[in-house]
Parts: sequence; C-alpha cells; structure tokens
Amino acid sequence: MNTKLSVNINKIATLRNARGGNEPNVLQFAKLIQNYGADGITIHPRPDERHIRYQDARDLRPVVTTELNIEGNPIPKFIDLVLEVKPEQVTLVPDDPNQLTSDHGWDTIKHQSYLYDIIKEFKKHGIRTSIFVDPDLKMVEGAVATGTDRIELYTESYASEYAKGNKQIIETFAASSKLAYQLGLGINAGHDLSLDNIAFFKQNLPFLDEVSIGHALVAEALIYGMENVVRMYQNKLKVES
Repeated sequence: MNTKLSVNINKIATLRNARGGNEPNVLQFAKLIQNYGADGITIHPRPDERHIRYQDARDLRPVVTTELNIEGNPIPKFIDLVLEVKPEQVTLVPDDPNQLTSDHGWDTIKHQSYLYDIIKEFKKHGIRTSIFVDPDLKMVEGAVATGTDRIELYTESYASEYAKGNKQIIETFAASSKLAYQLGLGINAGHDLSLDNIAFFKQNLPFLDEVSIGHALVAEALIYGMENVVRMYQNKLKVES
C-alpha cells in the first residue's frame, strides 16, 4: 500500500515569524516541497498564530496542488477557516490554546456527539475528515461513531520508546491500525516521526494511508537539504509492509 507523505510547514513559519517580514516564504517552500515529491502540505494554525497564520491558510490554497491538510482544535474560528479554504483534509486535534505542541488524542467516547456534529458539517462540504487519537482500541472503536473518514494515530510514544530500543511498542500501533482498517477507517499517523524511525513504523502498519511530518523533517533538512530529505522519506515509505 502506498503511504503518502504530507509535510507540515509550521516550522518554516516559525522561522519567518522570528524575524518578521516574509523570509523564509511559506508559499515558496510549499511549492518547492511539492516539486521535490511530497504528496501534500499540512498546516496547524493555532489561535495565537505563533507559526502558521490564518491568512497563510488562505494564501496556500491556490498554491497547494497536491493535498492541503489543515489541523487544529475545532473552535468556531477554526471551523470558519476550514469551510472558507476547503482543504482536501481537515484533522481535528484536541489542543489547549497554551499547549506547546499536540500531546494527546481525542476521547472519542466522551466527545462523540461533539465530534459528530463538526465532522458532519465538514463532510457536507466535501472535506475529508481525520481525528487525532491515541493507539487505544477503545478510542479507535469510538471514532467510528463520530462519522470520521480517518484517524491519525498520535505517535509520540512510539518515537520515544523506539529511541530507547523498545521496538515492541509498535505492536500497540499495529493493533490499532488493523482494527481501524477492519472498521472501515483510513489511517494516518504523525508526531515525532523521523528518518530514524519511519521505515520500521511503515513496515509494521500495512494499512497506513498517510504520515504528516514537520518538526523532524525541517530539522533534518538543515543537515541534508529539503529536497534530499523529502526524497529520503519517500524512499523509506516504500519499504515492504
């Protein structure tokens, strides 16, 4: 199964915002990253706009010719933005406004009706939906009733344990992926995936539709160059499952 690579360009925006002005230019980088072979562009605008701004989402829409994925907590302002921009995919993340980064998935049982209403609205406008979930079988089962098209497995625990040499952690993710597939859900994954751990992850999740990678990929691009890194990820995603 072909697993698509969506590159999160939030860190490009962080560099831009650090000095003001428009360098590095997020639109230019989105074009380049697609030209280098990425299958999509991901952005995660937060209410304080500390990296990607809401206007960036609007400006990126005509630039992204692959797939645009907008992540975020579905507060009213975010919902309005998504319905205006109409990305190919929206990924719902239970972020607190003060969080440094995403650190947990949805409780798909507790928030089932809340997610259902929001997802129904997005799907009415032809936008594919995905929701951030931990690799917990109950949360995967609960996701079905929300009406989502896909789940995105939160992979921080995998990356952390893999770095310690604990490869058995993959079993939890493989089981969640298998269940999601059996339930008719698409499977995305993201958070702390890197060149060091992506091939093993892909090899053990045969039903993986897409990975979204930002922080590690941009950091690795400082060493190897953006074009090389995008191609390195694509090569690692081609390993046999």
